Amino acid sequence: MSEENSSDKVAMLTSEKRVVGVAALISAFRLLGLFALLPVLAPYAARLPGATPTLIGLAVGGYGLSQAALQIPLGMLSDRIGRKPVIIGGLVVFALGSVIAALGDTIQVVIIGRILQGAGAISATLSALVTDGTREQVRTRSMAIYGVGIGLSFMLALVIGPAIAAYAGVPVLFWMAATLAVVGVGLLRLLPAGIEQPAAPPEWNLRSALRPDLLRLDFYVFLLHAMLTASFVALPFLLSRKLELPSTTHWQLYVGALLVSLAGTIPLILRDERQGKESTVVMALVLMLTGLLLLAFVSFSVLPVFVALALFFAGFTFLEAALPARLSILAHGSERGAMLGVFSSSQFLGIFAGGLIGGRFLASGNPGDVFFVCALLAAIWLASSGLFRR
Repeated sequence: MSEENSSDKVAMLTSEKRVVGVAALISAFRLLGLFALLPVLAPYAARLPGATPTLIGLAVGGYGLSQAALQIPLGMLSDRIGRKPVIIGGLVVFALGSVIAALGDTIQVVIIGRILQGAGAISATLSALVTDGTREQVRTRSMAIYGVGIGLSFMLALVIGPAIAAYAGVPVLFWMAATLAVVGVGLLRLLPAGIEQPAAPPEWNLRSALRPDLLRLDFYVFLLHAMLTASFVALPFLLSRKLELPSTTHWQLYVGALLVSLAGTIPLILRDERQGKESTVVMALVLMLTGLLLLAFVSFSVLPVFVALALFFAGFTFLEAALPARLSILAHGSERGAMLGVFSSSQFLGIFAGGLIGGRFLASGNPGDVFFVCALLAAIWLASSGLFRR
């Protein structure tokens, strides 16, 4: 019996469930604090003293720069000193950055806080923890559960972020992020004892993390998060200025579109095999590209914007879970943290680039320009996917 067929019949151990559950909760709490800011930070930053379109984009995506810079060294460090110390340190730094941003009264201080938030770069280390604590036969299932936690935090953030910001102010969201980071530190006590990770590599190098099959996934996740961040720089302005929707109602549009998008996401997940079918990636990209083109050219009323967001979210949600699952299968051995570090760095570098792209092309005053550039990125991904297959 092949490993792929037998893997479906292997039950997860209690210890594996605890590892995945704790890591998923820590990641979800941390990302909840970040995602809740995504739909409201650009309009908030625009009202701060010293704001310019470029600085607004930097405030939204600036944390991605420090995340990108530190995922690799912290992932490599976790290979040597262990996952828990790196996770604790990252959560503490993230909480400190959240407090600084909450207290900031100029856009420059908020940017400093956001960059410090990003310095708590533990995404790669959390993924490595899940990989350490689970067998390969249940690895894809474990990463899917881990990804579901991220997806749920994203959906919840789009509900509570605009609501809290409307009634209590954006700084409260930064305080919430700091509190959730502290809770994450406490959750580490729930990890089972005896999680074994591979022996530390004999030297510091990234050779194994720069294999072509891994770099392909790194490139994909860069483009995915560049498109997401740039879109959310422009979306609040599209909804508020062009459609004249009150900010307190934005979450209803986001959540409704997310729920409808499951009609596209779930079939893609069911179709996707353990090693991943290239066709599912192409289908997800077509959904995202169609949604972005609709936002760029027919966003003249609520209905086409709703349809566009549902298509975009369907493709994004699938890829957000599928890309890490593919990587978790390929990342193995003593340099697992380094491999996942390069992947996470690419993800957050995409966030930083997306913030700059959103700010730069929003300067024209037309959000459609941002969505059109994002559509071009999706088209580049589609073209490169075909090139990689050949």
